[in-house]
Amino acid sequence: MEDNLREPEAGRQTKFGLLVRGILVVSALFLALGCEETQKRSEAPTLTGPSETSGLTAQAYRIILEGLNDTNPFIRVKAIEVVAETGQIKLMPKVQRLAGDEFAPVRFAAALAIGDMEYSFGVSAIKQLLRDKDLNVKIAASYAMVRLGSPRYVEVLRRAIASKDQTVRANAAFLLGKCGDKEALKLLYWALQDKDSEDKVVYQAAESIAMLQDDRIYPKLWTMLISAYADVRVTGIKAMGTLGTPEARNALITMLDDKVLEVRLAAAGQLGKLGDKTGEPEVLDVFRRNLTAGMEATDRARVNILAALAIGQIATPSLREYLPQLLSDESKTVRMAAAAAVLRSRIKD
Repeated sequence: MEDNLREPEAGRQTKFGLLVRGILVVSALFLALGCEETQKRSEAPTLTGPSETSGLTAQAYRIILEGLNDTNPFIRVKAIEVVAETGQIKLMPKVQRLAGDEFAPVRFAAALAIGDMEYSFGVSAIKQLLRDKDLNVKIAASYAMVRLGSPRYVEVLRRAIASKDQTVRANAAFLLGKCGDKEALKLLYWALQDKDSEDKVVYQAAESIAMLQDDRIYPKLWTMLISAYADVRVTGIKAMGTLGTPEARNALITMLDDKVLEVRLAAAGQLGKLGDKTGEPEVLDVFRRNLTAGMEATDRARVNILAALAIGQIATPSLREYLPQLLSDESKTVRMAAAAAVLRSRIKD
C-alpha cells in the first residue's frame, strides 16, 4: 500500500472499516474483510426478482440474495444495506425476517432498512426491536418508527446521544442525521465538541451535521481532509460528499491528487454522487494499469470495493465495462459492492 491506514489515536477506532454503525455498519465497506475471503460461494438461490431482470442485473440480484442467506453475519449486514440503498422492495420480506437474527448487527441493519424503505409491513418487527436487549438495536428501531410515522421516537435518539457508551453515542448521532432533524444540530455540535467523545463520535457527528446541510461544518471537514491518516481523510471525503456544496465539491477535487489510492477512489465516488465525473480516470487506472497487482488479498479487496462503489456513482460506459469482472471477484464483499453498483447504475439511467 502507498500509505498505512492507521488509527489516529491509540485505542480509538476510526470509521474506515471499523466504525460500524453500532457494532455495526458504517458505510459498511470493509466489515467482513479478512474473515470471508477464502469462503466459497454457495449455490445461488432461485431468482425471484422482477421477470425483466437479465444479465448483470440478474447476477447482481442473485449476489444480494446469497448475501441475505450467508452464514457470515457481516455479509448479511452488507446485503441488507444494499437492498435499502438500491430500493429492492421485493427483497424486504427477507430483510424483515432478519430483524429476528441472532446477531445484533444484523438486527440493527434490518431496522435501518425497514425505516429507510418506509416499509410499513415491517412495523410489527420494529415494535419487537424496541424491546431488544441491545441498546444500539433499540435506537435503530426508534429511527425506523420515526420514518414509519411516529416522530415522538426521535426523543429516544436525542437522549441516546448523551450516552456514556461511545458506540451508542456515535449511532445516535448517525441516526439523528438520517432523521433530517435540524433541531438536533445543537446536540450534534455538543457531541462533536464534548471532551469525552471518542474519534468515532466526533467523525460521525461531523458527517451528520453535513447530512443536515449545515455548512458551518465545512472547516471541521477540511481538517479531516488534511489529516496525516488516510482513514480519516476517507471519512472526511464521505462527509464532504454528503454536504455537497460547491465548496465541498472543490475540496473533493483536490483529493484526487492524494498519494493513497483508496483516498483518490473515495473522492472519485463522492464526486460522482454529486454528478461530477472528474474522478473517472482514477477509477479506470485501477483496471487499465492493474494497480492491485501484488497487493495482499485484503488490500486488493478494499481497493476493488471502493472502485465498484465509484463505478456505481459515476456510471459511465467505460467504467461499467469492469462490473462483470467485479461481480465475479473472489471476495464476497467486492461482489456485493459490484452488485450495488450495477443496481445503482440502473437507477442513474
